[in-house]
Amino acid sequence: MSTFSDYLENELLDHVFNNSAYTSPTTVYLALYTAAPTDAGGGTEVSGNGYSRQAVTFGTSASGAIANTAAVSFTASGGNWGDILAVGYFDASSAGNFLAWDGTATATVNDGGTLTFPIGDLDITLD
Repeated sequence: MSTFSDYLENELLDHVFNNSAYTSPTTVYLALYTAAPTDAGGGTEVSGNGYSRQAVTFGTSASGAIANTAAVSFTASGGNWGDILAVGYFDASSAGNFLAWDGTATATVNDGGTLTFPIGDLDITLD
């Protein structure tokens, strides 16, 4: 279960209850964190050593949840990334708006290592 960011919570509330326009991102990007963010953002996103956010696609929502429809992989090159503790979702491949985040089981990614999230492993729910 992911936690929506303060930004996305406010955008959705305004969109639904105040008839304020909100344009969905064309592409959602997955980011890796070595220190988890909060709903306000922050945390420590991986940088360097071949790291870049990866596009993630989701299926149609059902029962208040969506999940990724294709595997998403990250490969370290030129150095270690360390312990990955959380993931974040953004509306841009760099910078952009922070949409949501979730903690993960700790995964250590060293130089040449790959971290893959299989189909259905990245799920976002509304409670």
